[in-house]
Amino acid sequence: MAPDDSTVTGYGPRRAALVLGVLFLGTFVMGSAELLVVGVLNLLAADLRIADGSVGLLVTAYALGLSIGGPLLAIATVRVARRRLMLVALASYIVVTAAAFSSGSFPVLVGARVVTGSVQGLFVGAAFTIATSIVPPERAGRAMSSVIGGFAVSAAIGVPAGTLIGQHLGWRGAFLTVAVLGALVLIAALALVPHTGAGTPAGSGSHLRDALSPQVLAVLALAVVLFAGSYGALTYITPFLRHVTHISEAWITGFLLIYGAATACGAFGGGRFADRNAARTLVTATAVLVAVFAVLLAAGSAPVVVAVALVAWGLFGFGLVPSLQYRVVSLAGPGAAVAATLPASAINAGIALGSLLGGWALTTHGPTAPASAAIVLTAIALLAAAATSRLHPANLGAATSPPRSTPPDPVTTPSDPATVPAPPLPGDHA
Repeated sequence: MAPDDSTVTGYGPRRAALVLGVLFLGTFVMGSAELLVVGVLNLLAADLRIADGSVGLLVTAYALGLSIGGPLLAIATVRVARRRLMLVALASYIVVTAAAFSSGSFPVLVGARVVTGSVQGLFVGAAFTIATSIVPPERAGRAMSSVIGGFAVSAAIGVPAGTLIGQHLGWRGAFLTVAVLGALVLIAALALVPHTGAGTPAGSGSHLRDALSPQVLAVLALAVVLFAGSYGALTYITPFLRHVTHISEAWITGFLLIYGAATACGAFGGGRFADRNAARTLVTATAVLVAVFAVLLAAGSAPVVVAVALVAWGLFGFGLVPSLQYRVVSLAGPGAAVAATLPASAINAGIALGSLLGGWALTTHGPTAPASAAIVLTAIALLAAAATSRLHPANLGAATSPPRSTPPDPVTTPSDPATVPAPPLPGDHA
């Protein structure tokens, strides 16, 4: 008889759900703080007496911290137990955020954003490791989607709510609220998140080599191109809706809310498809995105068609993220603890590149140009997804766990994925 969850992992499904809920709330708070600057930009600029464009440096600083600082911290702390690492990262995030809200110095705020971005990357890597350690291997994708879902919901709900708080309490009040919510999550994490063993005993150099293997880099390159296309169009979707679809500002807000709700659904639902076959999910979802942008170009003047396209865009654009994370961690093998931070870096690099390309396309060729560029980039990503779909970890013998039909022994198998192989992709066994 197949064992239940508690037999497979030593952790019952109800307790596991509580832990995943805490990790979700952690990424929700951090995701809200990451994008909060956008909602209170005018308040920050007026209070600090700087130009609106200068405030944008706070977004860039956070992205740089997340993209570069997160992986570097993960390498430096690879031997630290995942629970301790997650708690320290969350506590540091709270302290630095609270200090930032009390500061009236713009350079201090920029520095704080670099630190909080870096710490977020560290938290996310540890959260993925903890999430997959408390569920059976066949539910690893769904566990990852709980962590990713916090960011999706923060974009749909947290950022508008933070903007509203900022309008009533000022930008300092908004950041203070984030710090308070983070403190509550920290208390819950102390009470609920289990000890997941010591960090990996081997030197960080070997883990870095595994995390940066050609197979992993290929999938990360796919992520950069894919999100460059998607976010190049998304960043400038408002001019498209205004000048091509010809809808009012109120309807534009409604369309964006529809997209936001679809991203949240996609982030949670995508985990199940990652568990079934992450590589195939990446190919299918990318193909749908190519079709979405083609529909926007062909029928962008029809509001109903555009609304349906936005739903598909949100569902599949965020629905593929758990598969992307799953694929990178699986291909990294023993370097999974470090590799867990890399998809976020690749995604942010893609977003930055896409915003630049989309802005150039809009300026030189008009409101439909970003969608045209998105078709080209996502088509390239589709070819890359197909090409990488059959990749295996370089050290296949050390990097794959037993087949799904023979669950690991709950007594002899360590519970920390940082010390054990990453789960294999369905269909990856020869």
